[in-house]
Amino acid sequence: MAPRKSTARPAAASQEAATFTKDDDLLAYREMLLIRRFEEKAGQMYGMGLIGGFCHLYIGQEAVVVGMQMAMEEGDQVITGYRDHGHMLAVGMEANGVMAELTGRRGGYSKGKGGSMHMFSIEKQFFGGHGIVGAQVSLGTGLGFADRYRNNGKVSITYFGDGAANQGQVYESFNMAELWKLPVVYVIENNKYAMGTSVTRSSAQTDFSKRGVSFNIPGEQVDGMDVRAVRAAAERALSFARSGKGPYILEMQTYRYRGHSMSDPAKYRSKEEVQKMRTEHDPIEQVRVRLLEEHNVAEEELKKIDAEVREIVAASAEFATNDPEPDVSELYTDILR
Repeated sequence: MAPRKSTARPAAASQEAATFTKDDDLLAYREMLLIRRFEEKAGQMYGMGLIGGFCHLYIGQEAVVVGMQMAMEEGDQVITGYRDHGHMLAVGMEANGVMAELTGRRGGYSKGKGGSMHMFSIEKQFFGGHGIVGAQVSLGTGLGFADRYRNNGKVSITYFGDGAANQGQVYESFNMAELWKLPVVYVIENNKYAMGTSVTRSSAQTDFSKRGVSFNIPGEQVDGMDVRAVRAAAERALSFARSGKGPYILEMQTYRYRGHSMSDPAKYRSKEEVQKMRTEHDPIEQVRVRLLEEHNVAEEELKKIDAEVREIVAASAEFATNDPEPDVSELYTDILR
């Protein structure tokens, strides 16, 4: 049977995008650029052998986490899968600590023992980074249960991908979340390929916003390449969950430019397809154009932001390559027995 063609495309812009001020666009531009430059450097360091194990880059998907973060309130929790560096930076975790964890150093957020897929920050209400596909969905639902129990007005933002959306525990979590009206926003980052198979070949229902229909969970598709559309949808979903109405699903239609992980040559899609997305729908370039043409920001100001971001990333790489490795005694700490 001939394989069906990929449906790689941005979502239809049917929803109203949030109105961004100059300051909003400048913030979004800087935050997305920081993630992009950090991930590019991480890719370089992986190629140099300074980062071992698995490494999943977020390049192309920056608008999703930045737009969500712009709509969140202090104290809201974030939990995600293994493509997690962008989420860490978006919640305010330091680039030094994230890069040091990638290289397995003492100054990393998990003391150099977690690596790319397992970092946490209670201070920033970031609960991982999880290497098991879909594992974070049940945990994120548990965070929502704690919020409901404490009646603290907070929301659990639980990220997972189109591949994880086919895992059974996801639907057990959906059922419990709706049954108990838990304040959880499920963010499905649909980058079209899961590990390497197009959603049209692996999912009977390719509209992931409908995955909660049988549990009476509302959902919507969002152009995940437009930070304004993401923020507008996030505001609706967070308001719904925070008001006690229960969970909400956001399918972010996005696209990763790199392979599933650093070891993936991504031969399952054409170079033309990737280039088309980069040229026509890049989330950072969209904001850059608005800053230049609508907000009359000088090109020099944007170059200055890029230089500042590159300096932060370069400093993080320097820190991560010179920070000591964990002491051997750390093998016996932070272990559940």
